Amino acid sequence: MSRILTEAVAKLGQRLPQGLTEGCVKFVIEDAGVILVDGQGVRAAPQGDHQRADVTLRARADVFEAILAGRIHPSSAFMQGKLDVTGDMALAMKLATSMV
Repeated sequence: MSRILTEAVAKLGQRLPQGLTEGCVKFVIEDAGVILVDGQGVRAAPQGDHQRADVTLRARADVFEAILAGRIHPSSAFMQGKLDVTGDMALAMKLATSMV
């Protein structure tokens, strides 16, 4: 597992220790891997994982690092075109408040 993936799983696990009570979120970190967050918690998934998610967030590793470090808000990254979001936007916005 890549360093960024390991760090992202740890940080998201601290911010969302119970996972999500509703839905499934998939983070696709380009050239690093996939993270799933759902009622089972936060975990890395195999590259190319095809598990269905209610919302998928996709970005380069440096963008996820900046979001998790608090240097950029997820909403700002989305508005700047650095973070691609597909699926349930309401769930994505709810998650964004948990990530900061």
